[in-house]
Order: sequence, then structure tokens, then C-alpha cells
Amino acid sequence: MRPERPQPLTREEHIELGRELKHARTRLRELAALVVDVYGPQNHAAFTFQKIIESLDTLTEDMQVQAAEDLRGHSVDGLYD
Repeated sequence: MRPERPQPLTREEHIELGRELKHARTRLRELAALVVDVYGPQNHAAFTFQKIIESLDTLTEDMQVQAAEDLRGHSVDGLYD
């Protein structure tokens, strides 16, 4: 017996997730800037912050693609930008 396919996120859920990810990206950039100001750009924590921001950017790109797949036939422009 095959497992049931999970239901994709709704448009409203994608909108909310997009808002949350935008907020998280903004806050992480603020925190990263603080760490760089205090410890310098060569600091290990500053480097790790940058890697987290890059990963979050990749996640938002991936979620934009997923939204397009989940919501075929509907405009998804800007949900995760």
C-alpha cells in the first residue's frame, strides 16, 4: 500500500510562510551586521551568520519554486521575495 501524498500548502499558507521567512532574513541580517561590527568580518561567528543567511536565501528560492508547483495556474510572484 502506497502512502498518501501530503497535501501541498495553500496560497494563504505560502503567503504566511513567505512573510515569516522575509522577517527571519531581515532579522538575521541585522544580527549579522551587529556581530561583524563588534568582532569583524573575519570572526568565526560572523562567517557562520553569513552561511545561515545564504542558506535562508536558498530556502526562499526553493519555496518560491515549490509555490509555483503547488499553485499551478495562479500567480506566485513575490510570495518569497
